[in-house]
Amino acid sequence: MRRSHEDVAPAVWRALQTYQRAIPPKALGWYASPDGDMLPLDEQGWEHTRKKMLERTWGAEWRVSLSEDPGEAGGYHFSYDGRKLDDDLFSRDERATSGVSFSFPTEYLLEHGPAHLRALALDLGRELPFSFGQASLAVVSHPGAWGAVPNDLLGLLHRYWGLDLQDLGETSRNIGTGARGAYWLTFLGQPLLGQLGGLEALRQQLAFPEVTFEPMEDTRWLLTLGEWPDVMDTETGTVPAWYRALARQLAPYLREEHVDWLNLHKGYSHGWSRRLCE
Repeated sequence: MRRSHEDVAPAVWRALQTYQRAIPPKALGWYASPDGDMLPLDEQGWEHTRKKMLERTWGAEWRVSLSEDPGEAGGYHFSYDGRKLDDDLFSRDERATSGVSFSFPTEYLLEHGPAHLRALALDLGRELPFSFGQASLAVVSHPGAWGAVPNDLLGLLHRYWGLDLQDLGETSRNIGTGARGAYWLTFLGQPLLGQLGGLEALRQQLAFPEVTFEPMEDTRWLLTLGEWPDVMDTETGTVPAWYRALARQLAPYLREEHVDWLNLHKGYSHGWSRRLCE
C-alpha cells in the first residue's frame, strides 16, 4: 500500500481482527516486544499492539509481528510494516510502502478448502488500499530469522516455481506501486491496474477459463488463477499458461527485492521474480 501508516492503520487493525476470528483461538501466541524479545501474547500484549498501531504518533516506522510459535517457521503469522512516507527517511523513496501479511499453515487450506481461503482473503483485503497483493503457497520465516535458512532451500525453489519467498520487510521496502509476479490470488489496485491498460485489456490477455475476475471497492480487482494454488513442479509438469500470461503483463512493473540473507548469488532475486515471464 503506497500509503502512510496513519492512513492505513485502522483498516489494518480491523483486518487483523478478521484474521483472528478466522483462525483457531490462541493461534497467535507471541509478539515482538520493543526490545526485540518474543513475549506471550496475553491481554497486555494485545493492548501493547493496539496502542502501537492506533495511538503511537511518533516515529517513522511501525513494525508488528505476531506469531503462533517464536521458535518455528510457518504456521499462523501476522506481520505489519507501517511507514510515514512523508518522513525524511522515505519522502524521496518511491519504493517504500506500508505492507501487511497474514500467514496460514498448509493444513488450514487442506481443511477448509480453496474457496474458503479465497473468501477470507477477500475479506482481509476489502478495506486495504493496495496497489498490489497476493496469496500463494510460500516459504515463511520469522522476521530476522532468514539468516538461518539452509541453502538447500534453493533446490526447492528451483523445482517448485509456485512457492513464494515471504519476507514482508523486503517487499514493503521495495515494491512501491509495482508488482511481485503472478500468483494464485493476485490483487490489483491503482495505479498498477491503470498502468496495465485497465481491466478490459487485461481480460483480453487472460482469456482462459481458469482465470476469474472479481470486482472490489475503489476499482480494485481480484484475479484467481485456477481453483487451487499450483506448486508448479517443473520436474513433473509444466507451468500453466495463464500464470505465464499474467506474469508477462506484469513484467515491466516487477520490483527487485534484496535477498542477501539467503546468501544467493547476485541477481538471483531478479531472475526469480521473472521466472514465469519466459
